[in-house]
Amino acid sequence: MQVSARNQLRGTVVSVTLGTVMAEVRIRIGDQELVAAITRAAAESLGLKAGDPAVALIKATSVMVGKP
Repeated sequence: MQVSARNQLRGTVVSVTLGTVMAEVRIRIGDQELVAAITRAAAESLGLKAGDPAVALIKATSVMVGKP
């Protein structure tokens, strides 16, 4: 699969929480965790479940950067 998004983070699904319309997907990437809100239909179509490998594709017009 080729996509235009240049920010591609590979990780492992930690959890998928299904709501009525949306789903929350948590992906472990190294020692960090990324949380994405996607449609429930998309989560079900992908068959996402804990332990699955996943790729977070990030395409944004702005990114906020902070310093700890």
